[in-house]
Amino acid sequence: MTNPAERLVDLLDLERIEVNIFRGRSPDESLQRVFGGQVAGQALVAAGRTTDGERPVHSLHAYFLRPGRPGVPIVYQVERVRDGRSFTTRRVTAVQEGRTIFNLTASFHRPEEAGFEHQLPPARIVPDPEELPTVAEEVREHLGALPEALERMARRQPFDIRYVDRLRWTKDEIQDADPRSAVWMRAVGPLGDDPLVHTCALTYASDMTLLDAVRIPVEPLWGPRGFDMASLDHAMWFHRPFRADEWFLYDQESPIATGGRGLARGRIYDRSGQLLVSVVQEGLFRRLASD
Repeated sequence: MTNPAERLVDLLDLERIEVNIFRGRSPDESLQRVFGGQVAGQALVAAGRTTDGERPVHSLHAYFLRPGRPGVPIVYQVERVRDGRSFTTRRVTAVQEGRTIFNLTASFHRPEEAGFEHQLPPARIVPDPEELPTVAEEVREHLGALPEALERMARRQPFDIRYVDRLRWTKDEIQDADPRSAVWMRAVGPLGDDPLVHTCALTYASDMTLLDAVRIPVEPLWGPRGFDMASLDHAMWFHRPFRADEWFLYDQESPIATGGRGLARGRIYDRSGQLLVSVVQEGLFRRLASD
């Protein structure tokens, strides 16, 4: 299987080993820890697999407790907290090598008609994704060629990511920069027609670039890193149906960074400007030791 989108769908297809217990693969990649979006996406799959499938997820709240080890399977234990007339609630604990690494609570809601609807418009008008280069194209333009490690990563990347503002490479380029970032994203191939797969795929993607907004005023997004960062918690609210294999705009900002932590929030829109998902995350930032 060579298509990264197919690999993502396969990654989200958990093995059921008991009624409320599932096992997920963790690719053995050259990373310090398992990607947080992977754990969140798999945990949401586990939660969804214990519902009747008639109620889409409307929110999730999660904590990253310990770094996961790449290459080691993760077991997801689901607690059926509530099955009400309108809402279903599930709590998921992710365990790896006997230790809890992640907790998630997800709520599922039977769609209702409230008789009213409103939405603030997107904060800014941005170019269409077709007008923007891919990340790999920007890196090649700057460096002349894609480094081997980035070439391998690009081949495995399940999402096409295009930054609305060109990548910044130097301290001069980030001088007086606002803590804001925006990207167009979509899966690099079809993800099928299961709404839960699209929701979990977008959950995976939501952790890929959100903390960029915290870093932008401090250091260039590309090049030598001065800080290590890790997701601490993650919350999402799903407002409308969507497909993660169609273009969506992820508008991100950081209202505050202090005490070694940075808060980032994102709004995900479709091409028509409809708000699909709201996201909030806090990340830990620690300065790397200099040589």
